[in-house]
Amino acid sequence: MQYDEGVDGEFGSEFEEVEGVMGPSALAGDDTESLRPKSLDEFIGQPKVREQLQLVLHGAKLRGGTPDHILLSGPPGLGKTSLAMIIAAELGTALRVTSGPALERAGDLAAMLSNLVEGDVLFIDEIHRMARPAEEMLYLAMEDFRVDVVVGKGPGATSIPLDVAPFTLVGATTRSGALTGPLRDRFGFTAHMDFYETADLVQVIERSAKILGIAIEREAAAEIGSRSRGTPRIANRLLRRVRDFADVRADGVVTVEVARGALKVYDVDELGLDRLDRAVLGALIRSFGGGPVGVSTLAVAVGEEPGTVEEVCEPFLVRAGMLARTPRGRVATMAAWHHLGLTPPAGALASGIEVRGDFDAGDERLF
Repeated sequence: MQYDEGVDGEFGSEFEEVEGVMGPSALAGDDTESLRPKSLDEFIGQPKVREQLQLVLHGAKLRGGTPDHILLSGPPGLGKTSLAMIIAAELGTALRVTSGPALERAGDLAAMLSNLVEGDVLFIDEIHRMARPAEEMLYLAMEDFRVDVVVGKGPGATSIPLDVAPFTLVGATTRSGALTGPLRDRFGFTAHMDFYETADLVQVIERSAKILGIAIEREAAAEIGSRSRGTPRIANRLLRRVRDFADVRADGVVTVEVARGALKVYDVDELGLDRLDRAVLGALIRSFGGGPVGVSTLAVAVGEEPGTVEEVCEPFLVRAGMLARTPRGRVATMAAWHHLGLTPPAGALASGIEVRGDFDAGDERLF
């Protein structure tokens, strides 16, 4: 599989592979790419998505054509970028990678599309953040494999049609509800990726440990997996930090005691909450009596951007039953008070709040 370059954006070079770990930060190190699965058979978890993708890709190969455009949605860190790479590998074509924020002008997209070769896979991460002019140009490219380039301005402007080689667009989004209807409707297949079960995360951790040469016990892998917030990216991040602890303060073998000691040092508690999660809950309870309070006010209280609180902390806290989103603002649940070792005063919680242990598939705004 070949990686090509294109439009300069937030990734540092024009077309480059997307990396990341917990939240928006990056998973550093030379072995990052070695942890990525190279095929659908190697990809752990998401069985329904894997089965659906196999049908889409194998059907296209049998017909000798390009697959329909594919949209991958779900929380960060579940493997959307890895799946885009796998799609290109399964098709035996080049993968070109860019991001929605990098496509600010229609000309950026036109230049990129004109360089595609037939069968290429174009991966646009954070596709919901594309500028509207680029998005509108993408409509025609997705449907008819051509773009109209406008030359000049005002009454003298002319439109020049350019053919685009047949390609497959793979879009990734953490907020599918933010996609416009016309863009969403042009994807022939949409896959929603869910948080992982601990058993699947144990497999991810054991596979990564083998690749990285880490000696780890099954119980230790389960301990790390149970604190990984249902996210493989976080599981791999924690594994690397536990490895450091094992190498420096133990004999290099990751036992359950070593894992617990390391995670305590790195402020990851038994439910997977980190320092920022606990700060959000602490501010919500101690400063605002458990809520309701708006996300902007809450973000100021913990010294973070509202987007960080909303996109990094809230999905897990809601899923863990620690926080509820109501029309009046964020509210700490009984579980949040108890987790912080506090006793909620009478009437502190809004009545009638239903806290679910999981997300509905349509509740995309939480992601």
